[in-house]
Amino acid sequence: MVYTRRILDQTLDDLMPGLAAIALEGAKGVGKTATALQRASTVYSLDDPFERTTIEADLSLIEHAPAPVFIDEWQLYPPVWDRVRRAVDADNSGGRFLLAGSADVAPGTRIHSGAGRIVSLVMRPLSFAERGLAEPTVSLSALLEGREQRISGETSLTLADYTEEILRSGFPGIRDLPERLRVQQLDSYLTRIVDHELPENGMLVRHPAALRAWLAAYGAATATDASYTAILDAATPGEAEKPARQTIASYREHLSRIFVLDPIEAWVPVLAPLRRLTKSSKHFLVDTALAARLTGVDRDDLLHGKGPRIGAGADTWLGSLFESLAAQSVRVYADAAQASVGHLRTKNTEHEIDLIVYRGMQRTVAIEVKLKGAADDRDVRHLNWLKDQLGDRITDRLVITTGRFAYRRPDGVAVVPLALLGP
Repeated sequence: MVYTRRILDQTLDDLMPGLAAIALEGAKGVGKTATALQRASTVYSLDDPFERTTIEADLSLIEHAPAPVFIDEWQLYPPVWDRVRRAVDADNSGGRFLLAGSADVAPGTRIHSGAGRIVSLVMRPLSFAERGLAEPTVSLSALLEGREQRISGETSLTLADYTEEILRSGFPGIRDLPERLRVQQLDSYLTRIVDHELPENGMLVRHPAALRAWLAAYGAATATDASYTAILDAATPGEAEKPARQTIASYREHLSRIFVLDPIEAWVPVLAPLRRLTKSSKHFLVDTALAARLTGVDRDDLLHGKGPRIGAGADTWLGSLFESLAAQSVRVYADAAQASVGHLRTKNTEHEIDLIVYRGMQRTVAIEVKLKGAADDRDVRHLNWLKDQLGDRITDRLVITTGRFAYRRPDGVAVVPLALLGP
């Protein structure tokens, strides 16, 4: 297959000449291996038992092989991490090592953090801009910098197209399959998480059905900050004996370790007048198609407003999944701009903003996500409230839509279809 460059490739172009070791982290199937292989001179795949045994027998191999040395699924033999760290201490020449991992190390495994030696980059499924459906006309990075850019552009994509993208997945190896095969691959991916990935990465799964039910309930809470009690109740309706708090905490910890859960933390601005902000994270799975498969909805269900929902979020299940699709893309663009992503909600729910992209204290873009073609005054009221509160710290305000045109409202809020937003 012909490799298509990812947004992360530009970051690697910038960093590899000056950094000795970079670790690509993310869920299985997001494309870490394909990206790393474009740059590697030597490859060690530790999910291959023979290659792992070879490295276990002689770790010095990775130091003497032609660089860049790519070590795939390094977490399957954690001593590799410390060996790379020590090799960087001895020689910090740029472009020596690339590591890729689809899980953090198991709890209790002792490794050095790698701070100052190994830089970690998160890789997510394909953002909307990377899917090649439209040419972006609005740059998130430019909005973050506060640079004056004309908001314009037109796309032919419709609500039905966005719905299709939610179901197609952002996993490169899955999205282009015929629908029946794609569904089977997504089901297989979920089964493998429970039956293989979690056990291989340190979790004893005593009740697979209960874990699967909890994961489906978490998916139904997409784009909300529903309590974990509400998620558990939805996963165990009518059951008097529910999993223990410790068991649920284990689900969350291990599913986060393998990057399947990808929540967005609450944003609390530093040295700002805002008070009584919630600190609860918003729930997201790594890919929208996984949430759809877990909850059993199809295209017709979504377009007719059907689907399970837990917690307060968008008006429809399709709206929640569209917010998830937008959030996943925005996080890719924010990473490229060296920015972080959070969400804002006051404890009395008087004000709520879907996404806050921020870098430092003076670069902030506030974003609402709406399943509609344009934005009215009601859609932008929270964005304008935040601008009134924080002034110039808000470099721009943005509403992401499913509409046809990108434009700027008279009050200064940018309105941009998801297809026209890029890094």
